[in-house]
Amino acid sequence: MENGNNVSGDKPMVMVTNDDGIDAPGLRALVRALVSTNLFHVLVFAPDSERSAASHCVSWQRSVTVKKVDVPGATAFAVSGTPADSTSLGISKKIFPSVPDLVVSGINLGCNCGYDIVYSGTVGGAREAFFHGIPSVAVSYDCHNMVGRKLNVDDFTLCAEASIPIITAMLAEIANKTYPQNCFLNINVPREVANNKGYRLTKQGKCFYKMGWTQVISEAQAVTTSQTKLMEINPSGNTEVYTEDMILSTKEEHLLFKLDTAETPTVDDEDTDYSSLQAGYISVTPLSALSPAETDSVAFFKKWLPGVCACSL
Repeated sequence: MENGNNVSGDKPMVMVTNDDGIDAPGLRALVRALVSTNLFHVLVFAPDSERSAASHCVSWQRSVTVKKVDVPGATAFAVSGTPADSTSLGISKKIFPSVPDLVVSGINLGCNCGYDIVYSGTVGGAREAFFHGIPSVAVSYDCHNMVGRKLNVDDFTLCAEASIPIITAMLAEIANKTYPQNCFLNINVPREVANNKGYRLTKQGKCFYKMGWTQVISEAQAVTTSQTKLMEINPSGNTEVYTEDMILSTKEEHLLFKLDTAETPTVDDEDTDYSSLQAGYISVTPLSALSPAETDSVAFFKKWLPGVCACSL
């Protein structure tokens, strides 16, 4: 392999991370799928708890703890930090002696497309590997708002199995030293995995989930609100009703607000990630860490900036 660090020399090493936590069903399904192929050495470095929407946050001003945990078929460590922390520590050789050939971040509970990629801890975990020159891929499952049924483990299993060909093909290119070093991949799998239309190469679109704020009376209510939106994997039994009078009675100096989804994304251009995902394709999007402005914006500022400089003299 390109990094020359696989454990026994016969199999490539794949490191798995995520932002939903090391016990999340998506990560466990991905590890099972990788292990079942008997093609890889599987290493796991993942947050010890939920770190969704952590983006590329790192634990700059505090230490993190690392604990070895039991994940069948893999060497696994739970990290009290973010997805980027987990990736960075996992590839650092401070705990494990080898650098992985490939980092896979996921499988995320919910898609990561368009502008939402900026918020994503799943993408952040893959991007951190890319920063260090290690090929990586983020995998997400568009499982929100599945009408008529609850999400189950089999859904994640199918999603993981749909990702294996991409992972295997990436490692073949890495072994041949033909894999491009200037990007990483972002994969989004549609809700009806079994009926997907195949892989489609896409570009990052501009869609995003518009967010709103809801006033709550306790942290417990905020957590309950979040949990009941997560596809009822563990549906809450909380039946309390919060009235407007109860909310307004909260002490003003301790007002609590919960960020919530206010509006679902609109469909973007046909060749973008979210539109292809909604059409039933497995979206495969090459990403980079650069965020250049669009050409028309650059053209505007080329004319605009000299005028600002002239006014300042």
